[in-house]
Amino acid sequence: MEKKKTSKWAGKIAVVALAAAAFLAYYFIPSVNRVMKEILAAFASGDFTVVGEFVQSYGIYAAAVSFLLMILQSIAAPLPAFLLTFANANLFGWWKGAILSWSSAMAGAAVCFYIARILGRDVVEKLTSKSGLKQIDDFFEKHGRMSILIARLLPFISFDIVSYAAGLTSMSFGSFFVATGIGQLPATIIYSYVGSMLTGGAKLFVTGLLLLFAISALVVLFKQLYNEKQKKKKEEI
Repeated sequence: MEKKKTSKWAGKIAVVALAAAAFLAYYFIPSVNRVMKEILAAFASGDFTVVGEFVQSYGIYAAAVSFLLMILQSIAAPLPAFLLTFANANLFGWWKGAILSWSSAMAGAAVCFYIARILGRDVVEKLTSKSGLKQIDDFFEKHGRMSILIARLLPFISFDIVSYAAGLTSMSFGSFFVATGIGQLPATIIYSYVGSMLTGGAKLFVTGLLLLFAISALVVLFKQLYNEKQKKKKEEI
């Protein structure tokens, strides 16, 4: 028991030290600050070609940069992963891009899982959102052991918040990792195949579909929240 506590504290110290080092590098090393701003600007553009140009600018290290970017966007949950998946498919071809996107997403999921397990709920709520985390908690309670697999198969459920939320439960990392790998594979293959063909009008068409999908997901979410609110009111009466 004592050994387990010592190991957990060592993990906390290591994660906090890495976070502090990243924070100091961002504010005191101009080149790091500049690159981070470029990354945020690329994702904020909402255009996968901009993300792709950033990755491609690193030449022979492009695949490694893409891998690290996927982990970064996993930690910073609001950043959209599909932009990077599309960019990978455009740069490396659909099947190589799919392998890169899938493996890097798995690495990002593992990082989020262990951040949550080591640092706890308070830190996770700051990295994600309290309401978003609560929704995933309810989802886990509803679907039980199949929660991770189901969540990975539903594209409108945040990949990263699910990873964080899983780390706060008692489930084993092995179960989480296997379910994530299986559930994430179909979406990665589809996004990569579509992303490899996106140019001109097709790009605009898919962008429109993604916006429509995002709006639809928000409508479903608000409807669910409304129904839950009405249910609570009835229970109180």
